[in-house]
Amino acid sequence: MKQNNMHGMWGMLLALALGGAQAVVTDVTLDNGMRVIVQEDHRAPVMVSQVWYRAGSMDEFNGTSGVAHVLEHMMFKGTKTVPPGEFSKRIAAAGGRENAFTSRDYTAYFQQMQKDRLALSMQLEADRMANLVISDELFAKELQVVMEERRLRTDDQAQSIVYERLMATAYQAHPYRRPIIGWMDDLQNMTGQDARDWYARWYAPNNATLVVAGDVKADAVIALAKQYFGVLPARALPERKPQIEPAQVGSKRIVVKAPAQLPYLLMAWHVPTLKDWQQDSEPYALQILAGVLSGNDSARLQKSLVKTQQIAVNVSAGYDAVSRGPGLFMVDASPAPGKSVATLEQAVRAELKRVQQKGISEAELARVKAQMIAADVYQRDSLFYQAMQLGEYVTTGLPPEALARRVDKLRAVTAREVQAVARKWLQDDRLSVAELDPQPLNTKAARAAVAGVRHVN
Repeated sequence: MKQNNMHGMWGMLLALALGGAQAVVTDVTLDNGMRVIVQEDHRAPVMVSQVWYRAGSMDEFNGTSGVAHVLEHMMFKGTKTVPPGEFSKRIAAAGGRENAFTSRDYTAYFQQMQKDRLALSMQLEADRMANLVISDELFAKELQVVMEERRLRTDDQAQSIVYERLMATAYQAHPYRRPIIGWMDDLQNMTGQDARDWYARWYAPNNATLVVAGDVKADAVIALAKQYFGVLPARALPERKPQIEPAQVGSKRIVVKAPAQLPYLLMAWHVPTLKDWQQDSEPYALQILAGVLSGNDSARLQKSLVKTQQIAVNVSAGYDAVSRGPGLFMVDASPAPGKSVATLEQAVRAELKRVQQKGISEAELARVKAQMIAADVYQRDSLFYQAMQLGEYVTTGLPPEALARRVDKLRAVTAREVQAVARKWLQDDRLSVAELDPQPLNTKAARAAVAGVRHVN
C-alpha cells in the first residue's frame, strides 16, 4: 500500500513539476550583449527583478580577496545622480524591498515590487551599472562594516572557520580556495582603487543578465530593458583563464582549533558539476545520492548515526551541481556527547561503503526522487526562487532549458547510477577532512552588531 501511494504521489508531483517547467521563458540578448530573461507568472500583481553579473570571488586576484563582496556593498553608496543611501529609500518608498548577494561565481542585485514599478527598478539598476561613484571616504567606512561582518560570520563561528580552512585545503590552485568575504589581511589592505578597478573590469552590460519573473509581459519587459540598459555601451572584458584544479593525489586532513562547545567533522570529495546538461548524468546521480544520505529522518545518515546508533547529534550531506568551477560532495556532522570525531568518521564511512557495495533499493530511489521533486515544486511557488534558479543557471553557463528539464533528468537516474557515482567519486584520494578541536569558549561579551551589516553572501 505504501509503495502504491508513493507512486501515486510521484505521478502527481511530476505532473506539477513539468507543468511549471513548461511555463514560457523568454530569452533575448540586447545589441550591447546584455541578456534578458523573462518568466511570466500571473498569479499575483508583483514581480521580481534581478541583475546578475558574471563576476564573483573566483575572478579575484591574490591580495584582493573579498573585493567582489565589498563592491556589492558600494553599489548602494550612490551614483552621479542618486545620493548615497537613496537607492534603498526610493525602492522602499515605492513599496518594494531590495538586497544583493555575492558568491564564488556571480554577484546579483534584486528588487521585489508591484509590477507597475519595474521601470523604477530598471532605471536605478542601469544607473548604478554605469555611473557608480566610489569615494575613498565612503569606501573606508564600508570596509569597516565588511571586516566586522567577517568577524561576526566567520571569525566568531567555529564551524565557519572549519569550512573556510577546508576549502583552502581541498582546492590547491582553483580560486574557490579563497573565502568569498576575503581574508582579513586583504580587507585591511584594500583600497578604494581596488573596488574602482573591479567595477570597471566587470560591471558592463555584456557581462550581465537581467532576470524578471512575475505578472509581466515579456514584450514590455524587453522594451523597458532596451530603454534603460540598451543604451549602455558594451566594453571589452578581460580574458578568463580556465583555472583547472589539479587532480588530487591523496587524502588531506587538517585539525582546526577554535572556541566551541562541540567537536565537528567536515568531509569533502572532489566531484564533477553540470557542464553539458544533455550528456552529463553523474551530477544528477550525485544529487540523488545526497538525498539518499541526508535531508530527513528516513535518510541513511540521519537514521543510522543519529537515531539508531546515537553517534551524532546532527549529520548532513550536500552537493551543488550548478557552478562555474569544480564541485565538492560534502558530509558534515557533530558527534554526540562522549563520542569522538574518529568514531563518527568511521560511522560515516561505513554508511558510504554500504551504498558503494550494496547500492540502494528501488523503493528508496523512488522516495528520494519524490521528495526532491516535491521540494522543487513547492519552491517554485516563490517568484524570487524562480528568478534565482534562472539567474544561477544562465550565469554559470547553462541554458534555461537545462532548468526546465531538470526534473526529467532526475527522474531518469537509476539505482545502479547512484551506486556507480558513490564508488567512483567518494574515494580517499579525492577526500579532504577537517576536524574541529574545540577550545574553551571566550567568556567576554558578544560583539555588538555594527550598523550596515545587511547584505548576504
